[in-house]
Formats: sequence, C-alpha cells, structure tokens
Amino acid sequence: MILQMSPFISGPTLLSSYRLNPLLFSKRQRCMKLPHWHFNRTKQRFFAVAAAENNKDTLPKTFDFTSEERIYNWWESQGYFKPNFERGSDPFVISMPPPNVTGSLHMGHAMFVTLEDIMVRYHRMKGRPTLWLPGTDHAGIATQLVVEKMLAAEGIKRVELSRDEFTKRVWEWKEKYGGTITSQIKRLGASCDWTRERFTLDEQLSRAVVEAFIRLHEKGLIYQGSYMVNWSPNLQTAVSDLEVEYSEEPGTLYYIKYRVAGRSDFLTIATTRPETLFGDVALAVNPQDEHYSQFIGMMAIVPMTYGRHVPIISDKYVDKEFGTGVLKISPGHDHNDYLLARKLGLPILNVMNKDGTLNEVAGLFRGLDRFEARKKLWSDLEETGLAVKKEPHTLRVPRSQRGGEVIEPLVSKQWFVTMEPLAEKALHAVEKGELTIMPERFEKIYNHWLSNIKDWCISRQLWWGHRIPVWYIVGKEEEYIVARNADEALEKAHQKYGKNVEIYQDPDVLDTWFSSALWPFSTLGWPDVSADDFKKFYPTTMLETGHDILFFWVARMVMMGIEFTGSVPFSHVYLHGLIRDSQGRKMSKTLGNVIDPIDTIKEFGADALRFTISLGTAGQDLSLSIERLTANKAFTNKLWNAGKFILQNLPSQNDISRWEILLAYKVCVLTYGN
Repeated sequence: MILQMSPFISGPTLLSSYRLNPLLFSKRQRCMKLPHWHFNRTKQRFFAVAAAENNKDTLPKTFDFTSEERIYNWWESQGYFKPNFERGSDPFVISMPPPNVTGSLHMGHAMFVTLEDIMVRYHRMKGRPTLWLPGTDHAGIATQLVVEKMLAAEGIKRVELSRDEFTKRVWEWKEKYGGTITSQIKRLGASCDWTRERFTLDEQLSRAVVEAFIRLHEKGLIYQGSYMVNWSPNLQTAVSDLEVEYSEEPGTLYYIKYRVAGRSDFLTIATTRPETLFGDVALAVNPQDEHYSQFIGMMAIVPMTYGRHVPIISDKYVDKEFGTGVLKISPGHDHNDYLLARKLGLPILNVMNKDGTLNEVAGLFRGLDRFEARKKLWSDLEETGLAVKKEPHTLRVPRSQRGGEVIEPLVSKQWFVTMEPLAEKALHAVEKGELTIMPERFEKIYNHWLSNIKDWCISRQLWWGHRIPVWYIVGKEEEYIVARNADEALEKAHQKYGKNVEIYQDPDVLDTWFSSALWPFSTLGWPDVSADDFKKFYPTTMLETGHDILFFWVARMVMMGIEFTGSVPFSHVYLHGLIRDSQGRKMSKTLGNVIDPIDTIKEFGADALRFTISLGTAGQDLSLSIERLTANKAFTNKLWNAGKFILQNLPSQNDISRWEILLAYKVCVLTYGN
C-alpha cells in the first residue's frame, strides 16, 4: 500500500510502504485530510520543549523513578485515561477485578494491574477508544472484622450498637481508610479512567443487586431452605467455599465401641470428631464387607445418649479400608454424611449452637465448647469402657480465611440460587466460541466445575453488605415478600394480608460474590440498558484475573451476564498465575518471604517491577526474586538512556509550522487487490 500526497496539491511528497497482504484490499483511491489527533497541541509542546532541552547536562545519567508519580498525575490530569471516540468506534473494555476496600497492595494486585495496563495502553495506542474501569469491593466479612476490631480497641462490642449505628461506623471507616488500595494502584501506574471508579455499595450498583435478586426469584431460581453450609462460629455467619482454606494438621483418630442392641456384640467406629456422635442417626457398613453383613438391619446404641438407638445400614459409599470399616453417620455435621442422609432419607440431627458450643441434644455436655466437649467425652468414654484407643492422624482441617478458626459444617436456614440452568448457558458460551479462555487448558476446569455445579448459598449473617430484599410478616414468619424497597413491600403486604399487618426485613446480607458477579454490567448502568455507558461499552472485551478464581468469580459473571443481558459479559478471559518467591514457595508472612510491592517500587521503581512481572507465562506461576528486580531495574535504565539519546538529538528549531502545513494537506490512499 502506498501513501502519497494528492497530485493536485503542491508540496512535499510523503511516502510510506507497508507489507500487507494485497488480497485484503480492493484497488481504489480515496482521499482524506490528516486528522488533528496525529499531532495535537500537547504533542507540539512536548517536542518543542524536548528539542530545546537537548543539552547533555539537562538530563541525568540514571532515571529518577521518583518522577513516576509526577508523570502519572500529569497523564491523568490531561484526560489520557478516558476513552476517546474521535479515534474509532470499536471500544476495548476491561473491568478491573475489584480489590477489597480493606486491602493494601500485594503482588497479586501488581500482577493484574501490570498485565491489564499493557493491554489497555496497547489498544489505546492503536487508536481504539479504550476503557479500563476501576473500582473496589465492599468485602463484607473482611470489612466487618476490621471495624469490629477497631471498636474492640475502644471497648465496644458490635452487638452493643444498633445495626444502623454499626453500619454508620463502617461507612466512616471506609471514607477514612478505604482509598488506600486505590492510591497504591495508581502508584503502580494503572491508566484507569478514575472518573468512572465504582464501589459495590454505590447506589447504582446496589440497585442492580436488588434487581438481580428479584428477577432470579421471579424465575424460581432463588429459594430458601435448610441445608449444609460452611459455618464460622467466630464470625457467626455462613461462608463461601472460597473463604475456607484447608491445611494438613496433626490430629487424632478416636476408636469408640457401639453396642449392638439385644446382643453382646460391639461395633467399633473410628472418628476424628467424637463430639458429633450425639448427632449420629445411623451406623453404615459396606455391603461387600463380610465382617459386618450379619449386623445389617439391626440397631446400635449410641454411647453417652441414655440408650438412643440408630439403625445399622449398608451403603457402597463406606470405605472398607478406612478405620474399622464402620462409619457413623452424623448428617448435621459432615458434608458427605449429609448427602448420604438425603439420599437414604435419614433424619438430620444438629447438636451444635451457632457459637460452636453443644446444644440440648448433647445432654450433660450442653453448653460446652466443641473442643472442650471432645476432651470430656473421651474421658467419660474411657471410664465407661467404650473408648478403645486413639492414635495420631493427619487431618485436613477447614479454616476460615478471614478469622482462622476451624469451620463447622452445619445445617442452617439460608438463601440459595439454583445454578444448573445458569451453568448450562455458560457452558454453551465456550462451546459456541462466544467466550475464549486463555490459556486453553483452563477450559477443562471451567467445564468440569460447571458440569458438577451445586446450588449457591448467597446469604450471610452480617450487618455490612447488601441487605436481602425480603420482608417477613409478623406472626406468619413462614411467609415472605420480595420487593425493591420497604414501601413496596408494605404495599404488597397490605394488599395480601390487610392494612394492620406488620413486616420486618430479613437481617441477612448477600454474599459479596453475588454483587461481584454483576460487576461487568452493573458498573456500566444496568439495569438501565439505555444508559450511555452500557450502550457504548457492553459487552466488555477482556476479563483478566488469577486462575484461582475462575469458578468463584469468572464463571459466575458469565452466568449472570447471559441471564440478565442476554450476552456473554466479555469475549476473552486471560488468566495469570500466582507470584511465588525465588524458591517457588507461596508468599506468606509465616515463611517471611513476602515481597511488598510498595517497598519494591520505592527501591526499584514501578517500571522495573512491572517489567519483571510481565515476563511470566499465561496461567503459570511466576517466581520473583530481588536478583530479577535488580537486573530489570538496570534494563529499564537502559531504556531511559535510549530515550534520552533520542531527545538530545532532536532538532533545536521549532518545527510546528511544518506540521501545520502538513495538517492542511489531503492524503490519498491507493490500495491494490481484488
């Protein structure tokens, strides 16, 4: 392809040749005027100043990276981070994964900021209108914990305040400290459009959350029921699977004898949690296990329960090789037992209070903490001759990511989303090529999770977050009304139950992941589909995040986007790996191997850190070391010297007049091909 001046205009000729496939172009000539964005006033000033400063003594030998902040602030003040539709109509859009408002910058943030900034700046330089939309997440559990600790330092407990007083204190904390993570992300050089910054509890986003809940409920996809959840005794709330971390810890396997009713025989079980025996509803053996076939159909007596009988059943689920081959079924306190009990129609018996103490079902052990009860129970079993032995056993212990306490599997009344019909559409999106996941190998993980999906527990017993838009009828608590606000709920209640009815709102809030699942479109104005940003920028182009939240966030956004907008919320997903230390270990305060991004920037500069992180491979974990940072700091300084050489060799005279002449010319493009 050849660019040249129109032959009917006098002046210099500008020739540029490109190696392009001629089959992509047709043979015709079109003329156009050079647009002014090729050389605006800002660029004129830059070159003029740069040319004037070509004295070698005006620029230092090494780049002073403390200037990064000043340069960034100038870029932002000039509006360079906002999408510019003068340069095209096909926008490139990324929604930033919203970091917790309580957080401070860590290497995971540095990773996504670096990679997303590369993508954004690349497409911006190509001339595409580019939007990188930033924001923060209200982080229900984390934020409530932070404020509760702050109140505790003042000698105040949360329960001593009203809900309104407590949430007021949280908002005060957010206004004072909530901007920390944002300022740190800016220091890393993120060229986001900060004029569009969002917070998941903003009025607009809160409206979207309520609308999503109501629409799902109207379709029968949201229901209330008592099911097994991960319960945090300290936080007094259900927590998501993502907020539970499993660790290998030394524990004990306890062997206990159960008498067979009407006989002198005993069956011995092995358990890691003897205190749950008060909730036993059956003993189970494998039907192929000849040792116990004679006992199937009989009854066993649960120890320390004053003779309570439970059936001895058979099921192939029982592992003959574990322990003694006899399994106690406590469906109120074990996920697997719960599923087995539901399959077999066994009752659910709960022996634990929400604070981790035993309830009245435990008899004389009522009121004891679960771990105290374990010790006392074993002592009593030894006295009665029902304790066989105990031996060391490595346990896979579930702990709260936030509080660190041991999570208790507990049956609790919660709100759930039926996921299967939503997951089916999300699976089809990848099959039909509407969504591309990079690296491709993560498609298998995506498909596996969605093909084996469970219903989602979306309620949390917290005070900070999006209140569930459900109101109960006083005196008829089994009935409820779903509404957008209290006035609408009261009006519906009057219509159905009469003018004298009283209502109150469900005290629970929604899982933080529920609002995060709406992020790509709630931030652009949905449910108002006529909103200017929604029409211009949705669906978005790219979702970039860590591979560890592919299911918990990415898949949920896909499901919700298709459900509420009819479109996949982004066409591409780019997954990065985790950042590890030089030995390949996960960074943790316990190991003392955490590299702080802010400290790193102070010592090496943001450019050196970003360049080091960008050298990783998609989806692969990256080992980070001081040696790498040191080497890349030297490399970025070489880039500085190269740029300095160019600036020092610019012509000293002002060439603005030549550009003005050039801008007045018409350019004809002659293309060849079919």
